[in-house]
Amino acid sequence: MRDDRQSPFRDAHSDRTTARHVPDTPQSRSPAYRLAFADDEFLCRDELRPVRLQLELLKPQLLLDEQGIDSTIVLFGGARIPDPAHKDKARTQTLAELSAFYDEARDFSRLMTEKSIASGGRDFVIATGGGPGVMEAGNRGAADAGGHSIGLSIVLPHEQAPNLFVTPELSFNFHYFAIRKMHFLMRARAICVFPGGFGTLDEMFEALTLIQTGRMERVPFLLFGRDFWERVINWDALADAGTISAEDLDLFRFVDSAAEAVELIENWEPGPPRDRIPGRD
Repeated sequence: MRDDRQSPFRDAHSDRTTARHVPDTPQSRSPAYRLAFADDEFLCRDELRPVRLQLELLKPQLLLDEQGIDSTIVLFGGARIPDPAHKDKARTQTLAELSAFYDEARDFSRLMTEKSIASGGRDFVIATGGGPGVMEAGNRGAADAGGHSIGLSIVLPHEQAPNLFVTPELSFNFHYFAIRKMHFLMRARAICVFPGGFGTLDEMFEALTLIQTGRMERVPFLLFGRDFWERVINWDALADAGTISAEDLDLFRFVDSAAEAVELIENWEPGPPRDRIPGRD
């Protein structure tokens, strides 16, 4: 990415190129001589963590701005949920049954991308974690509609390349989970959570907490698959115990189909802002 603004100073690209072709001497071979911004070993030092955090925040922000992305529809969901065409290879019978949500995520993303294209492609852009399963289904649905979509990947020991349906210019990779989750939510017009595991639960509860505590504006928050979510989380028990307020259960809605989700988003009326934790002065 180049900065095309006029400047009287020599640009960093030119100096990096020049520095690669200086005479080979003990001094020029020394790590100390490397340009700081072109020195991978230096940038990976523990002391440079604040700089790396800032870079991970800035790079996607600048590129999304350049691509004209104003708002997103965020999809969270399990990487292990298979395409129904391959559900016979699922690890468990439950995963095979949950494969129906792959199709729902794909259909939902197609419908929302059609809406995005009709509005100029700047809003309602599908954003996923860039991986397989529900994430692949989301990016695939956007591709079905002929639109673009975002993939926010993260480096993990067992992960492969981003799924092939992410728009290449909108495919990002992260080291820091926290910065990745910020980018999921910074442009979110709606948050849609499909069945998943620890990662999905982490993303869901962090987003709910931000809305509950007034740190984020209320947006449509849809949990796909009432049966799944009511089996894995006893929501009413949390309210009965007083660890959350009964009104916190109104922060999200259960849906079971793509059409139902689209209707809720199109007809959504925001509730009052949450400027404090209920019950706390």
